[in-house]
This record gives sequence, structure tokens and C-alpha cells, in this order.
Amino acid sequence: MTKLLIKTTVFTLVLSAITLVSKAQLGYDYAQYDIGFGGSLNQLYGDAEIVKTKPAAHVNFTYNQTPFVNYVVEIQAGTLEGGDAYKTLSGRFFKNNFTALVFRGQLQAGEIIDYSQSGVMNVLKNFYVSTGLGYILNDIKNDPQHYNNVSNTDPQFTTPGLIKSNELYIPARLGYEFKLFNQYGQPSFKVDLGAQYNMDFTDNMDGFTAGKSKDKMIQYSITFKFALGDVTSYRKQIN
Repeated sequence: MTKLLIKTTVFTLVLSAITLVSKAQLGYDYAQYDIGFGGSLNQLYGDAEIVKTKPAAHVNFTYNQTPFVNYVVEIQAGTLEGGDAYKTLSGRFFKNNFTALVFRGQLQAGEIIDYSQSGVMNVLKNFYVSTGLGYILNDIKNDPQHYNNVSNTDPQFTTPGLIKSNELYIPARLGYEFKLFNQYGQPSFKVDLGAQYNMDFTDNMDGFTAGKSKDKMIQYSITFKFALGDVTSYRKQIN
């Protein structure tokens, strides 16, 4: 009877320890990869007098080194448009059906702050900064519906530029990633809201080369991300 009691006690202690260890891991695990889909509103500040807001769609793939250190590869396709052929003195108007490839590194505040004892810090942990390198393929058709570089006041004056070009640019992004957790405390679905400033290395996103400043594109985006791939553990509780 005594031996049975001892065996039962030992078994209970071992089972309790296993359960405790298992529970201790809840909230520490995360998937190493995300696939994301979303859209953006784009504004180009270039050589056309009127700035317009146009849409784009994107797909991205994220490698999560940690839940708060991420590397993103993204493909975008959409429209940039600005100016007016009839209502501006320069007559500059363009419609660029662009495609872009972007690589960004991303650092979220949770990597460097202690959010375990503060509700405010727990909210702030998902803010991030991001930068990297972009490559854009500009495609402006040479017809009145897509492009005009002849002045309204002087038909002899035209603005030079390339309507088809490939260019590098630097993206600088600020954003917030809402993380939704599954039953195991893992971030399985994310909603990413971001504002991105893109600085062109040259000056042909709008098809015009004028003035001293380069083209600048601003994007306001939303992305829905789904976790996939292997699960690994973080050094501290994520949620």
C-alpha cells in the first residue's frame, strides 16, 4: 500500500511538472513566416502641380527573426497620377501604371522595451520603424489619356523626362501591427497599418525631369498577414 502511494505521488508530481512547463510556454511561441495581402493609397510629389491620390495592391512575404524583428519582401502594382493637361500653366499630366519590388527590415518597439509590467508599454510594443530598398518599373503610355508635357501658355515649351524607366528608391516607414493570438498564445493573424515615404534616386516616377528635387512618393497602406511555417520560441512572453 505504501509503495502504491509513493508511486502515485511521484507520478502526480511528474505530471504536474510537465503541465507546468507546457503552460509556461504558452504565449512564447510564434511562426517564423507570414504571407500578407493588402492595398495602399499613393501620392506622388514630383514635377506636376496637382497631386492626386491613386490605389495600389501588394503581396508580401515576411521572415520573423523574432516577433518584433522582421524582414519583408513585397511586390506592388498600382497607379501614380498627377497634374492636369488643361488647368495648369505647365500642362504637365501623367498616369503611371507602376510595378515595384521592395525589401525592408523592420524593428518593433517590443524588441527593445519591457512591456511585461505595463499596459501602456504592451500597446506601444507593436509600433515599428522600417527601411530598406525599393525598385520601381515606371510605365507611362505616350498618349493624351496618360501623358502630356507641353505647356498651355507656350506650345514651344516642353518638359523633358522618361516615360518608361526603372529606378531605385529608399522606403522609410512608420507603422503599427495589431497581433491577434490563437488558443496557444501565438500571433496567428496580424493587421499592419503603415505610412511610407519613398525617396527616388532619380526623377522619373512622373515622367518629368524638372527642378532640383527628386520625386517623392507617399503611401498609406493596410496589410492582412497570416502566420505560416515552423513555430519557434521567443525569449519573453509575446502577448
